[in-house]
Amino acid sequence: MKSYKVKGLIFYSNLTLNSRHILNDSQAEVQTKLDEYSQQGYWLMSTNTVSYGPAVYICLYSEKDLN
Repeated sequence: MKSYKVKGLIFYSNLTLNSRHILNDSQAEVQTKLDEYSQQGYWLMSTNTVSYGPAVYICLYSEKDLN
């Protein structure tokens, strides 16, 4: 049997000349969440990102075996 987790993260755009600022700013928070889930025995199955207006939504799909 498996257990699943879905985590949605939202990052908002800022006015800047750096076109990669969302990637740079979100990397630490995403890694922290992955480390947290890893300590609980989950592994990353899939990801999804959506850009809507001034925000980027990142979904992390994780699973672990309960056996």
